[in-house]
Parts: sequence; C-alpha cells; structure tokens
Amino acid sequence: MNKPLRSELERRIDGAAMSMAFRVNGVNREIRADPLMRLSELLRGPLGLTGTKVGCDAGDCGACTVLLDGNQACACLTSAAQAEGRAVTTVEGLAQGGELHVLQRAFLQHGAAQCGACTPGMLMAAAELLRRKPNPSEPDVLAALSGVLCRCTGYRKIVEAVLAAANANIESVAANAGAAVGSRIAKLDGRPKITGDEIYAADRFPPHALWLRAIRSPHARARFRIGELGELRANHPGLHEVLTADDVPQNNFGIFAQVKDQPVLAAGHVRFRGEAVLALVGEYADVMSIAESEVPIEWFPETPVFELDDALLSATPLHVFAPDNVLIRGRVNKGDVEHALRDAHCVAQGSFTTSAVEHAYIEPEAGYAERIEDGSGNDRMRIFACTQTPYMDRDEIARVLQLDPAQVHVVPSAVGGGFGGKLDIAIQPLLAVAAWICKRPVRGVFTRPESMASTTKRHAARMQGRIGCDADGVLIAADFFGDFDTGAYASWGTTVANRVPIHASGPYSIANVRALSRAVYTNGPIAGAFRGFGVPQSTFVHESLLDDLATGIGMDRLELRWLNAIRAGEQTATGQTLTASCGLSQCLERLRKPWREAQANAAAFNAREHATHGSGRGYRRGVGIACMWYGIGNTVIANPSTIRVALRSDGRILLYNGAVDIGQGSSTVLAQICADAIGLPVRLFDQIVGDTDLTADAGKTSASRQTFVSGNAARFAGEDLRARLLALLTAPDSAQLALENGALIARTQDAESRALLSALHADEKNEIAMGEGYFDPPTTPLDANGQGSPYATYGFAAQFAEVDVDLELGTVKVLRIHAAHDVGRAINPTQVEGQIHGGIAQGLGMALMEEYHSGRTDNLHDYLIPTVGDVPPIVCYLIEDPEPLGPYGAKGVGEPALIPTAPAILNAIRHAAGVRITHLPATPDRIRAAILSASE
Repeated sequence: MNKPLRSELERRIDGAAMSMAFRVNGVNREIRADPLMRLSELLRGPLGLTGTKVGCDAGDCGACTVLLDGNQACACLTSAAQAEGRAVTTVEGLAQGGELHVLQRAFLQHGAAQCGACTPGMLMAAAELLRRKPNPSEPDVLAALSGVLCRCTGYRKIVEAVLAAANANIESVAANAGAAVGSRIAKLDGRPKITGDEIYAADRFPPHALWLRAIRSPHARARFRIGELGELRANHPGLHEVLTADDVPQNNFGIFAQVKDQPVLAAGHVRFRGEAVLALVGEYADVMSIAESEVPIEWFPETPVFELDDALLSATPLHVFAPDNVLIRGRVNKGDVEHALRDAHCVAQGSFTTSAVEHAYIEPEAGYAERIEDGSGNDRMRIFACTQTPYMDRDEIARVLQLDPAQVHVVPSAVGGGFGGKLDIAIQPLLAVAAWICKRPVRGVFTRPESMASTTKRHAARMQGRIGCDADGVLIAADFFGDFDTGAYASWGTTVANRVPIHASGPYSIANVRALSRAVYTNGPIAGAFRGFGVPQSTFVHESLLDDLATGIGMDRLELRWLNAIRAGEQTATGQTLTASCGLSQCLERLRKPWREAQANAAAFNAREHATHGSGRGYRRGVGIACMWYGIGNTVIANPSTIRVALRSDGRILLYNGAVDIGQGSSTVLAQICADAIGLPVRLFDQIVGDTDLTADAGKTSASRQTFVSGNAARFAGEDLRARLLALLTAPDSAQLALENGALIARTQDAESRALLSALHADEKNEIAMGEGYFDPPTTPLDANGQGSPYATYGFAAQFAEVDVDLELGTVKVLRIHAAHDVGRAINPTQVEGQIHGGIAQGLGMALMEEYHSGRTDNLHDYLIPTVGDVPPIVCYLIEDPEPLGPYGAKGVGEPALIPTAPAILNAIRHAAGVRITHLPATPDRIRAAILSASE
C-alpha cells in the first residue's frame, strides 16, 4: 500500500466526510472519506491501489477503468458515493492466490503491455468482456476495449492477447543459455505492468511532500508584471512559497550547449500559451483551492507570430540571438540538381504541409524532488520522475540549481509512454527549484490540459519538393526545401533541421540532391522530438512525388521504388557509401505478391461500386505504398553508451542498465543480448535501470538507438564478464558457463571446472566479478554541403496500405497495412512486431486525424488519436539483413515503424479517389473538398 499517497488524500478529507463500505478486490473495506471524491482518488489514495492509472481525469482515456459490480466504469468519473455498498475490482484483484489471471498471462506472452500505462484499464475492460462472453469474436473485443486508449501498442497485440485468453491459447517461451537472441521471451519488466505493481511517477513520493502547481500564461505572447504576494500568502496559510523567475539560480535551459533559451519560469515576458510564470508550493488543498484570479499578475498582451512567413518577416524577433527568427539551417548538396532536372524525362513537384502533432502518452508528466542535506554544505538534489534521458536531466537540473552534476541524483520512474516528448525536462526543474528552496520534498502531477499545453509537439512543416527521372524510371535528381515550426523555444529543433536534409531524398540512389531546411521560431507550442525527428514529414513529400513519377511514366509504383532502392555499395545523399545491411529491395520483394493481390482486389471492388453507384458516388478502394530509411542514433555527434554487468554471490546476474525503457522493450532486449554474450540464461538477470548514481550513462532513449548502441555496449559488457569468469576458473574461451547448485561451472568436451560461489571473493555489494562495455557508433562530420557519414547504420522499410474512401463523405477506413522492415536482426520478434504496430497506429493518426491547436485541443476528447477500432490488421514481414556493427546483426526499429505509414495511406487515398491531399492530416472535409474541386 502506498502510504504517502494515502496520507495526502486523508489530509484532504474535511467535515463533509462520511463512512462508506465497499467490497474491494474481494475484501470488505470501510473508510471515512468525502463522498464526492473521485473513485480513482479513493483507490489510489486511502486504499493504496495505485495500479489504477489516471491519464486524463475526464473519462477520455479509460486508463482508470475498473469493474463496478462486474461492469466497466471510469473511476475518474465515478464518485466514492456511487461505489458504496458495491463490489469494486481493480487490476490488483485479477490475480488470485499468486496465480496470474489468464488475461494477464496472455498480455505478458503476446507483448500486449508496452509502457503499461493503459494496461490496467485494458485488462479490466477485457475481464468484463470475458465474464459476459467467454468466447468473443474480434468485433466483440474491439467493442469492449473501445473506451480505453493506448498510444504504444497499436492495439493489435492486445486484441491477440484477449482472443488467446478466451481460447486458453497461451504458451510461455523460455530461452536457454546462448539462445536468448531471436527468442520471443516475455518482457522482463512485464509482470509489474500487468499486476498493477509498477511504480510510475505519480505513484510514489515521500511523506509530507508539498504540492507544486504552476500558473501558466493564457497568452501566446505578452509582457507581465507580478504584484505584491503578501495578501495571497495571508489568505492561504498552507501556501509555503510562491516562486518566480527571481528564485531560479540559473533561469534557462535547453538541449544543446549553444542554445539555452527556455526559462524555468518566465521573467516578465511569455512566448507561448501555457508557459509557466510562477509556481505555488504548499499543502495540496490550499494550493489547489487558489483561484487564478487571486494571483496578482497584470498582463500586457502583444501580437503573437504564428505563421512561418510572418515569423521570417517579423521586425520583433522572439529571441535577440535570432533576429530573423531562424534557429538553424540544414543543408545537403550533391551534384548539379538544376541541370539534372532540366534533362529529366519526367519531373514531379509539389508543395506539402503538415500540422503539429501531440505525443498523447497516457501518463502525464509527474514526479517529486527532495533536497538531501548532509550538514557539510554539499547538499544533493534527488529527482524521481518520468524521463527518457536521466543523465541529460541530471546535467540540466545541476545547471539550473548551479550545482555540480554529482550533486544531482535522478531516479527514473517507470515511464508511461514517451515517443520523444519526455526527452525535454518539463516538470523536473520546477520541482527541483521548489524542493531546494523549501528544503522539503515537493511533488507535482501535470493535468492532461497542462501537459498538452506546455510540452513539445511534432514540428508543423511547410515543404516543397521536385524529383526527376529518366525514361527508364531511374531517379536522377531530388530537390527539397522545408520550413519547420519549432515554436517558442529551440528544444530539438536543431536536430530536426539537421536530420531532415539527410533523409529528404528518400532511401534511393540519386546522383544529384539538394535539400535545405530551416527551424523557425514562432509563438506556437514548443516543437521537439517526436518519433522520427522530422523525417516523417519529409517522407510525405518524396513518397508522394514518387507516385506522381510512376504515374507520369506508366510504371508500377512498387517497381519504381525497387528499381531505385539504395543497395550496398551505393552512395547516399551525403556521399556516404553503404557497405552492408541495406534491406529495402528485400522489403519490396517481400511485398510484391500481396501488393499485386491487393491491387487486383481493389480493381474488382471499384468495378462493382461503379456499377452499383455510378461515378462519384459510393466507396472506392485504393492501395498505396511508401518506403523509408532512417539513420540510427544521433546525427554526427557523439552517441556513446556504457553498460555494466556483474555476477553476484547469490548466483544472480545484475545488469546496470542506464537505458531507460519507455515501453519499447530495451530492458528485455539488452538482457537478451548480454545473456548470450556471457553464455548464461536470461532468467538469471536482475536490473537497475537509469539510476544516475548506480548506472553508467547509456545515452538517451531516442533516435532508435538503444538496441544498436546500448545493445553493443551490453554485448561487450557480457563478453567482458564472461572472460573474467572464465579466468576465475582458469577455463578456455571455448568453455560453456553454467550456474548450478550454488556453483559457477565451465565445461568443455573434455573437462569441467567449478567453484562454489560462496568460496569466491565478493565485494561490499556481494559482486564477484564485473564486466563493462562501451560503444560509440563511428561517424564523420558533415562539411558545408552536408557531405560525410552522419550515421553508422540505417533502418529501411516499405509499407503499403489498403483503404476505402467514401466519395460522398470524404471518410477513410484503413483496411489493412503490410509492413516489411529491415531490422538487421530481430533480437525479440514479439517486441519488434509490437514496435511496428505501435508506429503504424501513430502514423495512421498523423495521416487522418491528429492536429494540435493550442487552446482548442488540449485534451484527449478534442484531440483525436486512433482507438482500437481505427487500427486495422497489420501484416509484419521481418527482413533480417545483418548489420555487421550491430549486436548479433541488430539495428533499431522504433522510429522506422512510423515513418512510411502516413504517406502510404495518402497514396492509397489518391489511388482510390483520384485526388492528391497535400496537407496532413487528411480529414474528411479536406478529402471531400479535393474531390469536389477535381470534379469541377
């Protein structure tokens, strides 16, 4: 039971409290509480059942779904009084007598829990279904789960798991020594996610922690003045501190050393709606009771700059160091593009735009900070929060507090989804400053609207492109220019502007390439990292234009791509010669047969629809294809990872893993790699993940880098430990290691060496031997024309989508997606498939529905993400073209999974309806308008 959380909510109980009786997870409980308290608060607080998650407090996400007398209920919309006298079942009540429920076992084995934030709600919704209908159909499952949102899995593994549970079709997978790589073992961190035991950032904090609430700007651009705070303090005795910019030791932070442009608290001037201007710190009830009208802030609104052209022409720049509002320019230039395009047999060109996209992870930002006083004047700051990058957090927090980094200790919580949005520090500096000043633990949880208003988005983009080919379809030139709206502060805008030109010509061999980009400051929401760093936007351009080229020369769209797919021995746009692991042509070859079948089916369907409804009416079916490539890891800059692994005297292997798992499965994959490198079974592994005091820096969880970069570090660490253990036994390299009956054993065909673990020397941490591995991918800097080797390896993929378009309404139903991905080596095929499913679901949202507007879509009701009913069946084809530098041939798949989906869907819409949509998302009104325009 979470006592700190229970005590906080007990302190909130006032004179309106009453005694209420419930049956919770089969146990009769009586508790005194406010009858109007949300059931979710009651469960998570006084009852300590933090397995029930809160993602929105508005009934939109369904993460808090519990069973009330056996029926689904949103605990955040149900009052405590409504539950009185009834039976409440939470995720903690599913397992009985230590035995997992059949649904929990199925979720674990099918990889249906990734980050785990939605998992309790999914499990409870599925449990109700199986109670009502023990043998459900897939439509039954889709209907039952429709009220719970998932942002990670793409839902398909969840549907598989529920159907498997109904059929009791669950087979666990174990990996023997030396056979972990390539096996479908369940996530090593999966069990606490399905039982409700996992600790997320809002689930734990010290007793008597104060509460922090940020006051944020209602204006996108304004000057402001904070008045006298004495009356506010006097009226609210539980208010301990009111923090302003003057209280922050170093009031700016940022991703890169040369651009620290974002304040912790705005200093007299705000640049976007939702920017924090002060922080109220105190007792929860007092802080939350303060009306914003009580806070003495006088606003002087200014005219905001939202449009890119207005920003580029503005006489009043957002930042003095960027007088033209351009953060950075990116450039790749190879050959003579203009000359090649003049000589081209066919040229396709167009202008394209994309909207800002919200990460919409189910877990809002949360955490706590505490000042650790030791009396020597070297106090430390401890941060427990959700993050994708603990070491970057540590360094930025140290900078803000003007401390040495060694004085900051970051302990990552379980992360309920990230996708790049939790690479930036958001709540952490506010908590750190408050805890340092108050000398008390301080906690906070962003509300869903606060999270969406104040955190980063995918860059909205405005792009133009031209691609030319010869009469045989060979691509000879590509030209690209793109402006990317980075919003009020830089965040990862530098990375986006630098990565896009490298990828803008696509995964094709093209002799002449020019690609230019700009990241532009506006008063819009901050744009940062979001699964692809700008490449999904630029892929929309080149894949749309390739379809136009195929039409222009009368060539099959897949075959045009296969003809031009870059292969080993050929050069990229940056002049880098790829030597291995270029699997795009294999991906396309794998899709040939289903592609032809899908086109034939679409033609037959369309003929029937035309015969029935005539021209311009009814449905039309289309098939669209798109390809992608993606550089794995950081662009050019250092990208190292260090991993350590130790044999303990109890016979367990402890992996010191600095790579934070945000649901993508790195904690499992790195252990599989390390286990095979040592030659011991993965079941022996325990892990410490991301703790900056205990693990080495494995780099940030982004850029699809952890399997490739940290995977190599884990392999080298395992090999190092293996060598040390063999040395302890004076055994040869060829020996097979084993841990049996308290002994370390090395066996060869002819001999056996053994030593009791109790007889081997162990250090103060009970560790007998430690291995360490380090890897930094080899790259070379880019010159002024963007020529060089920015990445050590690339992921490749081809996807095609089948869609139906309602010509009269403009609506689109995605029927099926085929996805062929070159992953080098699938360390864990289940996890790879899960990443592909999840990326496709996010790509579908980007294609058809997701469009963030500050102040209008700051919730999960108005901002639409795909539901379980929106994601179609997905057929995965895992292409394994080994990467010689990768661990056992592996490379990343997290971001590649998303990148080709939107252009494939848009190309399918064009094939179906005969119109090209040039703005994402392709909403029904835009599609219908294009159809009407084409018919005029």
